[in-house]
This record gives sequence, C-alpha cells and structure tokens, in this order.
Amino acid sequence: MDDLDRLLNKKLKEPEFKKEWDKLELRYAVIRQLIKIRNTYNLSQAQLAEKLNTTQSVISRIENGTVNIGIDFLDKLARSFDKKVEIRLV
Repeated sequence: MDDLDRLLNKKLKEPEFKKEWDKLELRYAVIRQLIKIRNTYNLSQAQLAEKLNTTQSVISRIENGTVNIGIDFLDKLARSFDKKVEIRLV
C-alpha cells in the first residue's frame, strides 16, 4: 500500500469526505476507464479525439473531471474500440 492509499483510507473515515467521495466515485471510475483504454491503445488525447470526432480539449476536460460525459459519448467510445458499455446497479 502506498502513501496515497494510506491517506485515502484515513480520509474515508471522515464522514464529510466519505460523502463527497461516494458522490464522485462513479464519475472518476468512468474517467479511469477512459484513460485506461486510451493508454492500452497508446493513443494521445489528440488521437483519441480524432477517432471520436471531437477535439483534444474535450478529451482533456473529460479526463480531468471538469466535464461530465453522457451515455451517448460512452457508447461512441466503446463502439470505436469494438466494445460495449455495461451498466449494473448493485
């Protein structure tokens, strides 16, 4: 476990931090998946943007969490890599 994991585990014991973390966890999970796919295929943000018919700045804003993406964008991303979006409520 690295220092970041230790700090996160400590902070998650604080009720207010945990509440905010839980609220944003899904958004950041999607962002991590987007970055993982981009890195798996060795694509720059600009290359991914071209593949998705958008701009590098849009990809950057998505990856740094300043814009919220919708299901249509997720579907477009998945289809461009011959994948499917899977949504589960657990």
